[in-house]
Amino acid sequence: MSDVRPGRLKVYLGAAPGVGKTYRMLDEGRRRAARGADVVVGFAECHGRPLTEAMLNGLETVPRTSCAYRGGRFEEMDLAALLARRPQVAIVDEFAHTNVPGEGRNPKRWQDIEALLDAGVDVITALNIQHLESLNDVVEKITGVPQHETVPDEVVRRAHQVELVDMPPEGLRRRMAHGNIYAPEKVDAALANYFRPGNLTALRQLALLWVADRVDEALQEYRSQHGIGRVWETRERVVVALTGGPEGDTLIRRAARIADRSAGGDLLAVHVARSDGLAAGVSHASLARQRRLVEDLGGSYHSVVGDDVASTLVEFARAENATQLVLGTSRRGRLARFLTGQGTGETVTELSGDIDVHRVTHERSGRGTLLPSRRRTLSTARLIAGPVTGLLLPVLLTLVLAQLRGTLNLTSEALLFLLAVVGVACIGGVASAVIASVTASLLLNYWFIPPIGAFTLDDPNALLALAVFAVVAAIVAAVVDRSLRLSRRSARATAEAETMSSLAGSIVRGEATIPALLQRTRETFGMESAELVDEPPEEVGVTAVPAGPGAWLALRGRTLSSSERRVLAAFAAHVGSAVERARLAEAAAEVEPVKAADRLRTALLRAVGHDLRTPLAAGWAAVASLRSRDVEFSPEDRDELLATADESMAKLNRLVENLLDLSRLEAGALTLNLRATSLEEVLPMALADVSDVDVVDLEEIPAVLADPPLLERVIANLVGNAARHTPVGKRALVTASALAGRVELRIVDRGPGLPADGRDHLFEPFQRLGDTDNTTGLGLGLALARGLTEAMNGTLSPEDTPGGGLTMVVSLPFAAQTLSAVPTEQNAGGA
Repeated sequence: MSDVRPGRLKVYLGAAPGVGKTYRMLDEGRRRAARGADVVVGFAECHGRPLTEAMLNGLETVPRTSCAYRGGRFEEMDLAALLARRPQVAIVDEFAHTNVPGEGRNPKRWQDIEALLDAGVDVITALNIQHLESLNDVVEKITGVPQHETVPDEVVRRAHQVELVDMPPEGLRRRMAHGNIYAPEKVDAALANYFRPGNLTALRQLALLWVADRVDEALQEYRSQHGIGRVWETRERVVVALTGGPEGDTLIRRAARIADRSAGGDLLAVHVARSDGLAAGVSHASLARQRRLVEDLGGSYHSVVGDDVASTLVEFARAENATQLVLGTSRRGRLARFLTGQGTGETVTELSGDIDVHRVTHERSGRGTLLPSRRRTLSTARLIAGPVTGLLLPVLLTLVLAQLRGTLNLTSEALLFLLAVVGVACIGGVASAVIASVTASLLLNYWFIPPIGAFTLDDPNALLALAVFAVVAAIVAAVVDRSLRLSRRSARATAEAETMSSLAGSIVRGEATIPALLQRTRETFGMESAELVDEPPEEVGVTAVPAGPGAWLALRGRTLSSSERRVLAAFAAHVGSAVERARLAEAAAEVEPVKAADRLRTALLRAVGHDLRTPLAAGWAAVASLRSRDVEFSPEDRDELLATADESMAKLNRLVENLLDLSRLEAGALTLNLRATSLEEVLPMALADVSDVDVVDLEEIPAVLADPPLLERVIANLVGNAARHTPVGKRALVTASALAGRVELRIVDRGPGLPADGRDHLFEPFQRLGDTDNTTGLGLGLALARGLTEAMNGTLSPEDTPGGGLTMVVSLPFAAQTLSAVPTEQNAGGA
């Protein structure tokens, strides 16, 4: 059959049973048949769903074959009949199904489908994500349900087309609640176990990611087939380096565009706290604005500290598994790069390895440091370039003028040397100008003032020329130096105002905690550490300023100038304000328990005034009547009065027990006897007083670590609450499941559920949130149930019941830390 074209496989992939894979598969078969294709249904599992069964109408179906196995009869797809029929398209459901052994059948249905494909038959099939071999263990960790039927990923990847059948978790749970997936008696158990919202969300993400990888593979195959060599960035993780300068917005938007080129691309912004290099020109106001921009674009913001900016950036990018790194272009000119070596951008490029580095051009760049130094008016590059230029420029000018000897007169030559001295003064300041003037005067005297080739220092004209050079150089250098000082002072004042404005704004908004303020202080002044102390340290290299009563802000590191100390005092004032706020918050926190106790006491008095008095009064009246000698009671009346007294005393005893248990919980004096406890042990007593309750799926639930009497009290309170809220004609439900070393017991009611703001107050004592009967009970049931559950290392949480109502979930740990007793979900492998 080598001349037969292999058939094409199409797989409908779903995250969970019930999303509609079989329906979509049959719908496509009907469409193809309507277009004239020869379509045959080899096997379709409709699970009794009327809408899905209706899709079989009009489609030819190959009868199933019956086979015997271990005393039973089973139906399987008749592969031989389907091969003999040899249609153009075969619809075969349950791709991961395990065939019944015997009669030469393949072990797996996917092997049957491969036989059909080899025979030239196109096949449409369906598969759930949990049946993929590579995801089998992941799905078991998520759901707690092992999957025994799997398909090798390679088989699915060879499919001509994989189509995802997607449905949001809540939509799938609604379908389940409406009975569109499983039989009504299985709905509650399925919703409480396999079909939890968290499980469905995780399975949906697995399906989306697997299909996305499949799309990437198809894209790479297409590029290879068509000889496409250039990069197509389909999924990226992009890191953008921010300096706090005005160019940051441009870099962020550029990085965001790179990340958006592929679905799932991540954007990460990072600021390296340094006093030079990439951290120069830091503006915390700009950083705050840029942080908001990053978050608005769906990215995340990070701040790291490193002595070497380039290596810190690369280390961060590697730690975040980044594929792209975006930097701004260098701020330095060619001469500065020549004199001081390569900068941050070049170093990052060398260290990046397989991380792509983008150096983005921008119109503006942040210059200077946050708090410019007042001790130096020239940058390091200019301090180096000035003296070098002062020596070299006059020599170069001498070589040029020597070639033009006879063309220019001495006056012109002197003016050119003077111009060179002015240029050097603009570059390097006074010292460089003096070097240039001395060098130029000597060269002019030796090479251009007769007698040429000799120094003429006794000539008044030569001395005058030297003096003019020195005076002009000094004047120009002084003007340049004053201009730089004024510019530096202005930049410093602007930086100080901007820093203090940003800091004050964060304090007013309550966003700056004490550790954050200390970190900002340390970064701002370039210190080794910043901390709050009770007394000023007397160590060398420590600067301390007062930060409020009994508090000092201590910085370790370099010595600060007087102007920096002035700004530091303002920082200390803000830190002191934060300290005072923290003290006030601590005082308020100490008062809050007293206020809560007072509210509790008031509520208790109100509740006791009615709820304890009512059974006491009824019992007292019954006993008083029995003791009366004025009335002769019949035996029936006497029995009724005794029953009333007994009921009243029992009700009173339960109320007092609840109050005592709650007080012991709050005092931490509750005695526990934790041991292995089965649900069958405590449920009969817990459900003794409630009749309208169904109990399902408890047979194989492992024992929990609990105190049996306390667990009985918890279940009794929750079941009583559920029965009270369940409408007439409906029944509350108790079901359980085991997952990841814990047992979850669910008590389900079909009542009105909780109001929108009810969950915040659901477990508060002495209130009856939404009770249908507010005339009985202290409102302690749920508060006591949660307290007892948490005392046994468990949790009690509410969930909405699909279709209306409230589900209370009690989660307790296994008595023995083993998962061998975890039951399997029989319904997890459906269509």
